[in-house]
This record gives sequence, C-alpha cells and structure tokens, in this order.
Amino acid sequence: MSREASEINSAPITPRPPLAANEINSAPITPRPRLAGAQGTAPPVSCPPSQYHSPSLSRSPLLDGAAHGDGHPPPSKTPKTPRTPRLSLTPRLSLTPRFITPLGSPVRKALRLTKLDPQDAWLPITESRNGNQYYAAFHTLCSGIGIQALVLPVAFTILGWSWGIICLTLAFTWQLYTLWILVQLHESVETGMRYSRYLQLFSLTFGERLTKLLALFPILYLSGGTCTALIIIGGSTGKNFFQIVCGPECARELTTVEWYLAFTCVAVVLSQLPNMNSIAGVSLIGAITAVGYCTMIWGVSVAEGRLPGVSYDPVRVGSSMEQVFSVLNALGIIAFAFRGHNLVLEIQATMPSSEKHPSHVPMWKGVRVSYTLIAACLFPLAIGGYWAYGHLIPSNGGMLTALFQFHSRDVSKFVLGLTSFFVIVNALCSFNIYGMPTFDDIESKYTGRKKQPMPWWLRVISRAMFGFGCFFIAVAIPFLGSLAGLIGGIALPVTLAYPCFMWNKIKKPKKYSPIWCLNWTLGVLGMSLSGILIAAGLYVVIDTGVQVSFFKPH
Repeated sequence: MSREASEINSAPITPRPPLAANEINSAPITPRPRLAGAQGTAPPVSCPPSQYHSPSLSRSPLLDGAAHGDGHPPPSKTPKTPRTPRLSLTPRLSLTPRFITPLGSPVRKALRLTKLDPQDAWLPITESRNGNQYYAAFHTLCSGIGIQALVLPVAFTILGWSWGIICLTLAFTWQLYTLWILVQLHESVETGMRYSRYLQLFSLTFGERLTKLLALFPILYLSGGTCTALIIIGGSTGKNFFQIVCGPECARELTTVEWYLAFTCVAVVLSQLPNMNSIAGVSLIGAITAVGYCTMIWGVSVAEGRLPGVSYDPVRVGSSMEQVFSVLNALGIIAFAFRGHNLVLEIQATMPSSEKHPSHVPMWKGVRVSYTLIAACLFPLAIGGYWAYGHLIPSNGGMLTALFQFHSRDVSKFVLGLTSFFVIVNALCSFNIYGMPTFDDIESKYTGRKKQPMPWWLRVISRAMFGFGCFFIAVAIPFLGSLAGLIGGIALPVTLAYPCFMWNKIKKPKKYSPIWCLNWTLGVLGMSLSGILIAAGLYVVIDTGVQVSFFKPH
C-alpha cells in the first residue's frame, strides 16, 4: 500500500454537517483512486471483440458498460448532475463490468459466471435478435400447420364422433402445455443462459450421451425428413396444378422427378436468406397460404354437402389385434398433426431479452395468436371433413385427395387451382423454416473449428447441398411415407414427453406437488404412447409389407 493510502486509513475522519438535498446533487465528484496490479495497472475487463457488436447482445441494458475500458456506462448526450460519491476507505478491485441491475439480482450474479459465446453472432438462428411477437406468430403458424392436418378425418373414421373430438381436444391441449413449458425454459435465471436450440436444452438437462441416444435422430428427422416430405408434396401438387391450369392441350408434361427438381431449385434459392429473422416475410406468406388452403378445402367440402351413402359408424375390420392397431394408428394421426415443437426455442432465440423485458412474454403472445388460428383450421377440417365424407375419406391424402376425387367436376378450376397453388407456396415456405436448424448445425461446425463466420459462397454451397440431398432421398426412397408412422412414433416424445421431464429436472418442483405429478404423468404417458406407436408401425410394416421401389416416384 502506498504512503498516501496508509495516511488516509490512519487519519481520523472529521464529521461534516449534513447537507441539503440540493447540495448533495451539486457536489462535485471526487475521483476514486485505482489500485495498482502486478504490472502497475488494473487488469482490463474484456470480451471477444465480436461480442461488443454481436446482434445477439443488442438492445440489452445489461452490458451497456462493458464496451468501455473503465467499466462505467457510456456518457449520455446530455450531461447529468454529479452526485456525491460514497466514502470508501478500502478500495476494491472489480473484475466484472458495472451492470445496470439491482444489487443481488440473480441475473447479475449469473452473468458474472457465464461466458458469452461470440459464435452466436455468426449462426443463422441467433445472428439477428430483432424479432418480435409478430415474427413469432408468423414462424409458429407456418411451422405448426401443414399438409398432415388434412388427414385428421381419417382418424375420425376409426374413433367415431365422440372419441375423435375428445382425443383431438386432449392432444391439442397437451401439446399447447408442452409448448408453454419450452417457452418458459428458454431463459434460465439461475444460470443466466438462453437455450436457443432444442438439442442444447436437452443436452444441458440430461447430458450428451442421452442426447445422442434419444433426441438427435428425432430432431434430425423433424428437420431433414420434413423437408424431404415437403419436396414430395410440393412436386406432386405442382404436377396437379399444371394439369389444372394447362389442361389437355399441353404438348408435354413434366415427369414427377422433374417436378421434384423444379420445386427443389426454388426452395434452394429461398433458403439463401441468411438467418431466421430474414425469413419472417416468407413465414408470413406460408402462414397465410396454410390458413387459406385449409379454409378453402373444408369450406368447399361442407358447401357441397354430404356424399350419398355416407356412414359415421367406426370402421371395424379384421381381428381384434388389427382393430387395436387401427385405433393406435388413429391416435398417431392426431398426435402427428401437431408439429413444430423442435423449432420453438429457435424461434424465441430471434428475440431480444433482458431482465426487465424477457423474451418469453412476446413469444407467448405470438404463440397464443398463432395457435388460435391453428385451432380454427384443424377442428373444422376434422369435423367438417368427417361430416362431408364419413368413411369414404381417402386414407392417402385425406381432404386434399377427396377434393379432387369427389368435386373436380362440381368446383370451378379457379378454386382447385388456387388451392393447389396455396399448397405449393406453403410447402416452399415451410422448407425454409424446417431447414434452418440443419443450416445452423452445419455452420456451427465450421465456426467452431475456424473461429470465424462462414463465407457467403460456402453458405450457398452448403445449403444447396442440403436441398439437393433431400431431393435425392425423395427420388431414391419414394416409399418413405409408408414408414412415416414408425418414424413418427420415434419423434413423438419431442412434442409430448421430453418437455415435461425437462421442466421437472430444471425447475425442480416440490415432490408430489400437482405440477410434479402432472409432468411425470404426461411424460410417462407420452413415452408409452411413443413405444406403442413404434410397435404398431412395425406390425403394419411386417403385416402389410412395404412396396419398395427405389428411384421410381409415383
């Protein structure tokens, strides 16, 4: 300690008369001495340079003072009235920047221990954090409704009116509850971290070993497998659209493979948008077209009236074992109608977040709006479609196939063509958002090794390779849809089971409390349902067989 510091500590303190409030505000600031470190200066507080300007840290008041070497917040444009400093006889060496948070705040304590990852500023999901509740609604609606909803009336043919409506309502409520869990788990006050990816949250909860065993394949399937299915749906619908618009006068029609290729080329061009926030407009178009074709299909079906000879008696064919597996297949159809939970954390990661304005508030507002519209599409589709077609509903394609099969002569070509066009556009937009986790994973491997963002030309190549890889699978394995029930049973826990277990593991509610019992019940029930559906899928594949036809798409 220097001589001046020892004299300050040994000198008696002369009491001063109390000052008025205006005197305190007008008193000049006495500069506080700094301690000399080992080299004579205090060790500087620094972060990686990319963190200062990282979009993932933008609009956050917690790091306002970190960009200045002295640890104080930046000076404002208008000078502030100086305040009287507190008397400190023992100077302290601060190793953390000054935070604009209350003393003892959990977020402040956590941020002292959390190392911020500059890699987030280079990846597509977290590159831009300027999202809002409207963007969240667009992304959630685009990813939460799709062509699989058109098969819901098929489940009603097995379950009947009462059990069909009950199971659909319970499944909708169940997946909405697990969606709320994921939104709440995105931010952790205890650790000060944001879990921006489903696999990241699962890994930090259960460990890397269980992640590779239980979560990696379902997430990859929900990303790459969905993109492959969208190529098949979009290409096939494009062929129908061309036939409706062009008619029999066309000199030459494209083959199915050529339509797959045309769809893939457009999808690859759209996939070059850099990050999740940049595709908000694409998701808006996808959401509008999804609501549009769902509403048009059930509206036309109800307006045209019931088909002659319609029956609403549940279908019972075969042995008791076959009937049991038919019921399980119906439950699987209802469960698979709700997808997109593997994208919830990624969508929420595009929003800014701070202690006073956490991201889960606008995210949940967007989710409520989007799922209100999803319910307004799914329930009329299931109920109206079953009322119009009953047991005559086609099992392959559902409502879309029924529209062309039963009403191609009664409905104008404009309505049929517009419906097909909406399906194609929605498939293109959904390809973008479902492919984003894979794009993020590819770029994370590059940035983790090179410690720099991926160049634009390499990004173009990687995303084109992903798109045409999905095209190759769609052409090479056209019977992939026959295995959808089996693979879907493996992916079911991502939506219905894993979030419940993660809540109990992270939040640690009181044992045997209502929330603890509810999560354990739903988690075990979801895992049991997944196992039963896998068994049912294997039984169907073994019993009925799969028409294997490599490189021969229909």
